[in-house]
Parts: sequence; C-alpha cells; structure tokens
Amino acid sequence: MYIHIGEDVLVRARDIVAIIDKEKALASEYAEERKERLEDSVVNLAKGSYKSVVITTEKIYFSPLSSGTLKKRSHKLSVHEF
Repeated sequence: MYIHIGEDVLVRARDIVAIIDKEKALASEYAEERKERLEDSVVNLAKGSYKSVVITTEKIYFSPLSSGTLKKRSHKLSVHEF
C-alpha cells in the first residue's frame, strides 16, 4: 500500500520508518545531525513551510501535510472491511 505524503509523491507504507511533527523534529539534535549528513537525500515537498518530516528507508521528506493527517492515512491502510 502507498501513502500520499504531499505534492504528487506516494511512498510505500512499509518503507516509512517514522513520521515526525515539525516542532519535535526541530527540537531534536539527532534529527538535525541526520539532516546535515543526508542533505542529498532530503526532499522538500512543501512550497512554503513544511508541517512534518517523513523518514523512509531511502529518503527524508519534508511534507506540507501534518503528522496527524499522515497518521490517519496510514491507519486507513490497516483497517480491513469484511
């Protein structure tokens, strides 16, 4: 299954490692260090300010969608109708 994380980007759900709120990401020294080391793997999907950070096995995305919205989308994938 895929999750739309902003713009025209779909990410495979099983490749997502973490979805972090912007405020929490900015407060983390570890996140800032990772961002600097992986600068070529960072993709900014937000035209203006981003609201969340989506970390996958391959890239780090700055998403214009809130972490709550992305969480809801990921939970919809795990619900099965019988």
